[in-house]
Amino acid sequence: MLKNSPIIPYIPVADLARARKFYEEKIGLTPKEVYAGGVIYECGGGSWVFMYPSAGAGTSKASTAFWDVDDVEKEVAELKARGIVFEEYDLPGITMVDGIATGGGAKTAWFTDSEGNIMAISQRIAP
Repeated sequence: MLKNSPIIPYIPVADLARARKFYEEKIGLTPKEVYAGGVIYECGGGSWVFMYPSAGAGTSKASTAFWDVDDVEKEVAELKARGIVFEEYDLPGITMVDGIATGGGAKTAWFTDSEGNIMAISQRIAP
């Protein structure tokens, strides 16, 4: 059954070399394996993501994936120092300060990668 199997996110990219530079230099990911024309990156808790070439890169208007973090402010500050620009959204019931949205039980910040994919970092907070 699928409920007992891990689910692996994909990150579609138009230019693999450009995307690798972004994710390795700006985000700080380390490639684990080059596989099937793409790259596997291992993240926390044994999770991993597969980046692969695709003509559909950057076409979604929704978040592709998010990292679950303990301190979103710290992560945003570190990523801003590496040149990441965070999105500002006008969302009902959500307060947005310095690129961080607070509401709905979380603090979340979104950025667009080098390929146009919307990525997020999020921290759960007590209601």
